[in-house]
Amino acid sequence: MTTALRDMIANPTTAELELVARYGMQPADSRRERLFEAFSKTGLPHRRLEAWKWTDFKVALQGLDRPSTPPAQDPIPHAGALVFRFSPNGYFPPDHIPDGLNVFEKDEAQALGAAEDVPLGALAASLSGGKARPATLLLEVTSKELPRLHFQFSGEGEANFARVVVVVRSDMALTVSESHLGGAGLTSSVIEFGLQKGSTVNRTVYQRGTSEETIASTALVHLDADSHYTQTSLAFGAKVARLETRVTHQEPSAKVTLNAAYLVGKDLHTDFTTHVRHGANSCVTRQLTKGAVLNGGTGVFQGKFFVPRTAGQYTDADMQHKALLLEDGAVVFAKPELEIYADDVECAHGNTSGALDDDQLFYMRQRGLPEKTARALLTQAFVAEAFAEAGALEEVLRAEAEAWLAAV
Repeated sequence: MTTALRDMIANPTTAELELVARYGMQPADSRRERLFEAFSKTGLPHRRLEAWKWTDFKVALQGLDRPSTPPAQDPIPHAGALVFRFSPNGYFPPDHIPDGLNVFEKDEAQALGAAEDVPLGALAASLSGGKARPATLLLEVTSKELPRLHFQFSGEGEANFARVVVVVRSDMALTVSESHLGGAGLTSSVIEFGLQKGSTVNRTVYQRGTSEETIASTALVHLDADSHYTQTSLAFGAKVARLETRVTHQEPSAKVTLNAAYLVGKDLHTDFTTHVRHGANSCVTRQLTKGAVLNGGTGVFQGKFFVPRTAGQYTDADMQHKALLLEDGAVVFAKPELEIYADDVECAHGNTSGALDDDQLFYMRQRGLPEKTARALLTQAFVAEAFAEAGALEEVLRAEAEAWLAAV
């Protein structure tokens, strides 16, 4: 490694040196350089950064080591879907691309707006490509009748990075699902959605990892007038897992629904972070996040609505986070924020955390249910509300939550 590369990150850790070495093996590209520089300003995010104070990748990721466990099994059905797989061994697209979907595999890196705000997204964009994988996979949607698109990201023993850009043309519709399955010391992906006027996207995200893995998923969403974006996420965590979504309402009357649930066991950590900028008048955002955490697990929720003075008038936004601490030793950090400068808006947020209701437990046990079964049923009912907008995949998410609760 040259001295110039080594000096890109101040006081680098072993993992950061490995990342710099991987960058040095990429083809020279000014846009790729710009992306890696955005990451190198902070290096791996750490607790001294306000937005990362509860999710410290610098400490968690000591090296890009091969974990002892394979990637998690993918519960999202592939039948009937167009499946795009990303692994260290290659990129595997569907055998057939139907009319209404244009696919462009770009070997060169593409610019990423506000890359400094999403350091792990910038890292993924700068290191994606190689081994017959595109640096950027660009998809253009020109139909309302496409099958569901499914993106699968896994490490398979080696760090993996991927970038996907999806453009949905005016009045078109798309259903998307993603599985982030771990299988490496670090897997990081960034996906961007551009919704043109009147278009619709329904996205479902599934994440699962082990206490030997770090996982980062970054989504950037831009909405034009009258478009509608719906997102449903279910995460079980990893040593450190962060699912970050940044949304920009850039034209009037767009609508966003952000629902999520996290179920976190011992030695696992899940971070849901969202930022919604209401940069146009009369836009609507609804956000609901629910979580349940066991002893030794950590759940993090950070949500922010930003409403500028002039452009954000008539905003209608609501953010709710509710968490269950199922056992002593469970940890939940939450920071819902509203930053509002407009004076004609309806915005609200709420945040609660606590144990299961003793009266409800007593009621169910009085009717002959064992305590473990009663607790599982109450918890399942608690988180199920977050899956209501997942469409055909709602039952898959419910089944995964039910299986986790039955096993704890």
